Amino acid sequence: MPPFDVIAFDADDTLWHNETLFTMTQDKFAALLAPYHDEAWIRKKLYETEIRNLAYYGYGVKGFTLSMIETAIELSEGRISGGELKNLLDEAKRMLSAPVEPLPEVLSVVKQLAADYPLMLITKGDLFDQESKLARSGLGTHFQMVEVVSQKDVPTYRALFARYDLEPSRVLMVGNSVKSDVLPVLSCGANAVHVPYRTTWAHEQVSDEEMEANPFPVLTNITELPALIENWREPQPQYSS
Repeated sequence: MPPFDVIAFDADDTLWHNETLFTMTQDKFAALLAPYHDEAWIRKKLYETEIRNLAYYGYGVKGFTLSMIETAIELSEGRISGGELKNLLDEAKRMLSAPVEPLPEVLSVVKQLAADYPLMLITKGDLFDQESKLARSGLGTHFQMVEVVSQKDVPTYRALFARYDLEPSRVLMVGNSVKSDVLPVLSCGANAVHVPYRTTWAHEQVSDEEMEANPFPVLTNITELPALIENWREPQPQYSS
């Protein structure tokens, strides 16, 4: 009997690059505001604005763009020009239309697992943007279930499992964010595997204590996933700092 009924994947920075686009745009934003403040302060204020605005705009490029505009007006004390604000909007459009290429080996791993398991995509962010990225990635045909959610927390995962009549212990979640893709999934009684990405948004970081209190398998490369699943018997803590 296969160890799981469903294998679920995160999307951004698990299947394709995402955080690098935000990092590049933040660099341009810091350069734009350089005449008004030093770089560290600009980045700090932008992050604070982003977190404050999550309750209004949620996650994704559109909310990030509105936070950039708000921060630019605040830090320039209203002196930022209309042309400079348009530059920020142009950067947002570039982010939204950027090519979406699966991370190395992702396509082969997804195709391999899709031959034996129903696959689910659970991604957080703007519905239009996430659906567009999935379509442009070329991976969409391999997923039988796609869920774009506003938050990845215990209530959200429990609701998803109930909606699809899934027994949590028979679900495996694969993702790059410990905060969003691993800890709340484990709290639901499901299983999770961490595939780290090279950079992590500060809002998605967790303490070492949280990591060590909730051991879980950590892969150095997504190509290790099929073998891990094939040999899965019980959750196998493999966390290492």
